[in-house]
Amino acid sequence: MCDLEFILFLLGLALLIILSLYRRKQNYSENLPPGNMGWPFLGETIAYLKPYTATTIGKFMEEHISRYGKIYKSHLFGEPTIVSADAGLNRFILQNEGKLFECSYPRSIGGILGKWSMLVLVGDMHRDMRIISLNFLSNSRLRTHLLKEVEKHTLLVFDCWIENSIICAQDEAKKFTFNLMAEHIMSLEPGKPETEQLKKEYITFMKGVVSAPLNFPGTAYRKALQSRSKILKFIEQKMEERVKKKSEDDQNELLGWVLKNSNLSKEQILDLVLSLLFAGHETSSVAIALGIYFLQGCPTAVHQLKEEHAEISKAKRELGETELSWDDYKKMEFTQCVISETLRLGNVVRFLHRKAIKDVRYKGYDIPCGWKVLPVISAVHLDPSLFHQPCHFNPWRWLQVRPFISSNPKIFSLSPSSLSPFLIQCGNAINELYLLL
Repeated sequence: MCDLEFILFLLGLALLIILSLYRRKQNYSENLPPGNMGWPFLGETIAYLKPYTATTIGKFMEEHISRYGKIYKSHLFGEPTIVSADAGLNRFILQNEGKLFECSYPRSIGGILGKWSMLVLVGDMHRDMRIISLNFLSNSRLRTHLLKEVEKHTLLVFDCWIENSIICAQDEAKKFTFNLMAEHIMSLEPGKPETEQLKKEYITFMKGVVSAPLNFPGTAYRKALQSRSKILKFIEQKMEERVKKKSEDDQNELLGWVLKNSNLSKEQILDLVLSLLFAGHETSSVAIALGIYFLQGCPTAVHQLKEEHAEISKAKRELGETELSWDDYKKMEFTQCVISETLRLGNVVRFLHRKAIKDVRYKGYDIPCGWKVLPVISAVHLDPSLFHQPCHFNPWRWLQVRPFISSNPKIFSLSPSSLSPFLIQCGNAINELYLLL
C-alpha cells in the first residue's frame, strides 16, 4: 500500500469512528422524541434559520411538525436538541427555569452582550440581576415615573411629523424606544449630541448581534464589538459622573439606582445596562411597528380603539385633567386586547434557548441532561388547535364575549398561559404607546 492510499485509509477510518461516536451519542436513549439529527456537526441549523415571515412558523417547522409531531429531536446550533412546539412542554420548561432547565444561548451572544448579561447568566447570578432590575421597575415607579416619560417621548415623536408626509413606522418606533430607554436608564435627553452618538453606535452594535459571529475586519460582528467597546466606555463615564456627583436625582434612573442600591462590580453593571438597553429597545420597537402594521389592515379595530380613547379623553376634559394616569391605562380594555393580539401574531422572539440540567421525562419522551431545548413560542401562538384562524389579526379573541364563535369549544378556551410574549420589558413600552394612538 502506497503512502497516499495509507493516508486515505486512515482518514476514512477516522471519519467512520467519528460518525459512529456521533450517532451513539445522539441515540443512547430509546425514548428520545422522533426526528432527524441531520448532518454531523452541522445538523439542521442552516435549514432551521432560513428567514420566514413573523406570522408563519416557516417551512422547516411545518414539515417537521407534520412528520414527527410537536416534540421532536434535531441537531441545532452545534448541539443535540429537543424542539418543542407543544404548549404544555413550553410552559413546563419555563415553569422549571433554574430547576430542570437553564438559559443556554450560543457563545457568540455572550461574546457580544457580555458574560454578565442576563441573557447568558444562569443560576443565582441571573436571579440576583433580575431582582435588581425588577426592584427598580417596581409597580409604583411604573405608575409615577415611566408613564409620564412614555407620554412625553410619544409626543416628541408626534411633534416631528409633518402633515400629509410619509413616515417609516419602524424607524419612528426605534427612535421612540431608544430615547425612552436612554433617558430611563441614564437620564440622556433626546436630540442631544451625546444621545445621538450613542444611538449611532447602538445601531451598529445591533446589526452585529443578529449577524454571523465572524470576528474578521469589515464584518458586522467585528464592527459590533468595536461599537460595544465605545458604548461601554460611554456608560463607564456616566458611572464615574454619578459617583462624583452623588445626587438624589440619580435615583430616578437605573444606572444611578444600581450604583447606590447594589453590590455589583463595575463590569457587572456595564453588562447589565447594555443588556437592558438591548432587551428594552429592540423587542419593543419591533412590536410597536408590527402593531401599527396589523392595525392598518384592520380598520374596525382602529375605529374601536379611537372610540375607547375618545371616551377616556372626554371624561378627563370634564374633570379638567390633561395628563394620562394609571387609572386611564387600566380602563383601556380593548387596547390591551390589541396588544395581546400583536404579541401573539407578531412573534418578535420566536423561540428561546434552554438546556436541560437534569434528565427529564415528559409525555413518555426523554430529554437527556445537557441537551439543548428550544421552546418555540411562535408555534404555540399560531397553533390552530388553540387559536381560531391563528394567522388572522383578531383582537376580539381576547375579550370574554367574542364576535366569532367556533363549533369547537376548545378553540376559545384561552388563558394567559396561551400567550407567552417573550420578555416582560416588551409589554411596557408597547402598552404605553398605544395609550396615545
